[in-house]
Amino acid sequence: MSDSRSDVLVVGGGPAGLSAALFTQKNGLETTLLDTDGTWMHKAHLFNYLGVGSIDGSAFIETARAQVDSFGVDRIQGAEATDVSATDEGFTAETDEGGYAADYLVLATGANRELAESLGCAFDGDLVDVDVTMETSVENAYATGAMVRAEEWQAIISAGDGAAAALNVLSKEKGEHFHDFDVPADAEGVFGAMSDEA
Repeated sequence: MSDSRSDVLVVGGGPAGLSAALFTQKNGLETTLLDTDGTWMHKAHLFNYLGVGSIDGSAFIETARAQVDSFGVDRIQGAEATDVSATDEGFTAETDEGGYAADYLVLATGANRELAESLGCAFDGDLVDVDVTMETSVENAYATGAMVRAEEWQAIISAGDGAAAALNVLSKEKGEHFHDFDVPADAEGVFGAMSDEA
């Protein structure tokens, strides 16, 4: 397979990766997500995720996947990125099935920081060093969740990190601070489309 190219490449299919992919694809950036299904969420049950009373972690992930799929994210299930690198055109990720390229990269691999290390991201101790927007020392590369936080392994924090990365990507692309704020009228079209697919 030749390299598949998109605007944003997300590596990791837990709350951070799914959140980042949702925000970027929903707002017009072609997004590819590589998902090995290695998320810790399969060992979790959520009682502390705002707006969710109680849900099994695997059920939460299935719901989140359906949501990103409904917006058209190119989610490649079972694809493991074995290496990532910066290029003149952005970034590439290598998998056993082939390569994926994008202008922006979001790393959402939990506590596994090997890809950030091979990319040359700066570290602060054992953690990937990021700014408030989740951008690493490598321009247009972002790191999220457990890879940037010492033992703050909460799904809602990771999802927020993914959203912060995505909003920064969108702000760069649009040339101004970007807000993803929906109103009730927006939901009518989305929920209607989702129910038509069911």
